Amino acid sequence: MLVPEVFPNVPLIAVSRNPVFPRFIKIIEVKNKGLMDLLRRKVRLAQPYAGVFLKKDDANETDVVESLDAIYNTGTFVQIHEMQDLGDKLRMIVMGHRRIRITKQMEVEPDEPASAASESKVQEADLIALTAEIVKTIRDIIALNPLYRESVLQMMQAGQRVVDNPIYLSDMGAALTGAESHELQDVLEETNIPKRLYKALSLLKKEYELSKLQQRLGREVEEKIKLTHRKYLLQEQLKIIKKELGLEKEDKDAIEEKFRERLKERTVPQHIMDVINEELNKLSLLDNHSSEFNVTRNYLDWLTSMPWGTNSEENLELKRAKEVLEEDHYGMDDVKKRILEFIAVSQLRGSTQGKILCFYGPPGVGKTSIARSIARALNREYFRFSVGGMTDVAEIKGHRRTYVGAMPGKIIQCLKKTKTENPLVLIDEVDKIGRGYQGDPSSALLELLDPEQNFNFLDHYLDVPVDLSKVLFICTANVTDTIPEPLRDRMEMINVSGYVAQEKLAIAEKYLVPQLRTQCGLTEDTTDISPEALNLLIRQYCRESGVRNLQKQVEKVFRKVAFRIVSGEETAVQVTPDNLQDYVGKPIFTVDRMYDVTPPGVVMGLAWTAMGGTTLFIETSLRRPRDTGGKDKDGPRDGSLEVTGQLGDVMKESSKIACTFARTFLMKQQPDNDFFSGAHLHLHVPEGATPKDGPSAGCTIVTALLSLATNTPVRENVAMTGEVSLTGKILPVGGIKEKTIAAKRAGVTCMILPAENKKDFSDLPEFITEGLEVHFVDHYSKMYPIVFPQQ
Repeated sequence: MLVPEVFPNVPLIAVSRNPVFPRFIKIIEVKNKGLMDLLRRKVRLAQPYAGVFLKKDDANETDVVESLDAIYNTGTFVQIHEMQDLGDKLRMIVMGHRRIRITKQMEVEPDEPASAASESKVQEADLIALTAEIVKTIRDIIALNPLYRESVLQMMQAGQRVVDNPIYLSDMGAALTGAESHELQDVLEETNIPKRLYKALSLLKKEYELSKLQQRLGREVEEKIKLTHRKYLLQEQLKIIKKELGLEKEDKDAIEEKFRERLKERTVPQHIMDVINEELNKLSLLDNHSSEFNVTRNYLDWLTSMPWGTNSEENLELKRAKEVLEEDHYGMDDVKKRILEFIAVSQLRGSTQGKILCFYGPPGVGKTSIARSIARALNREYFRFSVGGMTDVAEIKGHRRTYVGAMPGKIIQCLKKTKTENPLVLIDEVDKIGRGYQGDPSSALLELLDPEQNFNFLDHYLDVPVDLSKVLFICTANVTDTIPEPLRDRMEMINVSGYVAQEKLAIAEKYLVPQLRTQCGLTEDTTDISPEALNLLIRQYCRESGVRNLQKQVEKVFRKVAFRIVSGEETAVQVTPDNLQDYVGKPIFTVDRMYDVTPPGVVMGLAWTAMGGTTLFIETSLRRPRDTGGKDKDGPRDGSLEVTGQLGDVMKESSKIACTFARTFLMKQQPDNDFFSGAHLHLHVPEGATPKDGPSAGCTIVTALLSLATNTPVRENVAMTGEVSLTGKILPVGGIKEKTIAAKRAGVTCMILPAENKKDFSDLPEFITEGLEVHFVDHYSKMYPIVFPQQ
């Protein structure tokens, strides 16, 4: 049927989304009752034509509009090829023929929708370059996405060559794209053919770029999936091949076999074997990918890694052990004697047993390093961990297995690492253990370090008893006061006191100088330190009890020597007392004591510090002359005592007791001496910036006050230590070795010690006590004639 060129009064159908392009087929559904009746009537009258216009608002789903402003002005004149009447709606297949534009709106009956007046044909023109480009772009899109091929073939069924008709080509190009409604309408409205072709080309180019991106993304995803799938298939094939050849068993079988293999050469206690078998049965029932599977496998890994029944063969030869200890350390006789006793007992018993020793003493005396030597002497495995600042109980007792990332405590880790049941475990810095919100680690150490309990130590993670009775525990501490009493009670305390100058010189010559010379890349031919220079270094730079500072100073000398040799200043260096200052700078300690001759009221005492012993002068003076004649209503006025020098509470109390006792003692000795009645005294301990406290200065303060009262200086080169009670009894004190060393260094010839400290003094080596006149007293009345012989 020929389509008329001009056809007035066509029904107007408003569509949403995409417009209908000329020569394109589209399915349209109409639901408006009035429009349905009109279309039915037109088809019956053999006038199956309509005008299809795009609505400006896509949200409006109606087929008719109230006003022409709601639709675009340019639409398509279509012919209804087929109409399916579904009762409540009409479904029509329409084919676009040409563009139409609304010219006027006719008056219609109330039940009929608005219809377009007449339609006018729009003239088209041709442009070869643009059409060629559009054809090329369409071909490119089809090459990238074959889905477009069918759409193009369907569109070209009109029988006309696409290239011959640029109007059709521009419409087809626009219809091919998935552009927005307003962009397609823009192409439909464009009357200028070159412009229309250009707009269609723009939309096609955009579609082409989108197709390229989609293809690239699709290809990348496909390659990734292919690779993963291929890898999975290959791995599955490999598993089957290995299984066929008997090279590999199922995962669970392999894990179980590995765990059982570990236990073959070990003597596992029956109750622990029962736990292992139970866990292995549980493992075989669990899925490989479940979280419980990994928890059980890790637990079995720890249980089977423990050295059940495995011990390192211990060296029980006293001679060899003695050689090893002497080779590594100088002095430390108490420690060496205790270890040799331990070996002797083990030899007689025929089996080794664990002990808990605690070495305490100042820093740098070799507490930690002797532990490694002991392990070598006993031929035991060595493991060290520090509890300084530790606040978490789980570090010692382990975490429960319910926590993520749970692990056993340090001692179980030690047994796994050393692979023996009888290692030597060094627990460093027990006096500095912390206390946090996770509990008190020092209390957790009680079970670990109790010989009565540690044969069945229970770790929270393993949850099976572990025998630690063969482990030799060595603890180290600087001071014993901060170690909790129950913990101290479980350990055997061994004092590792400091070294005197002679010992330090021997250590420097035998150990430090050769080691540090090698570390600095020097030889004996190029560098040497004379014993005199070392003596000066010890006396004027390194007075502390340990040798760590001495090591630093010797290393400092060798570093500077190395620099001089490398820079070509010298070829060989001999360090002597004359050139020592060039290497270590000005001396730190130039004098050994404050007073060469002590005036009345000044006495030399002895004190103990964490760094060793030191001399401590106590000075007294009359602050204000005593009150004469003045009396209160209660009787004569009392004097006062002012105390300075950063003294702690204990020393302040000591000074009050000493002052009271000095008054009482002076009344008995010199009844006519009324110096203390109403006197205002001042007591000072020099080095005011250093806090001082401790119960060992009582007798020194009494002596200083009596010296002031009688205006008599004490005997020259005398030093004393000891606490005094209110009745004058001299009480024992600690740190006798350190105090004796300090006295010797300060040139003291006479020492007065409490009678109960005689046993401590008798343990000291002869070279320390040599040349000292020592008096042991139990009451101040016996001390008085020694310090004031002229009285």
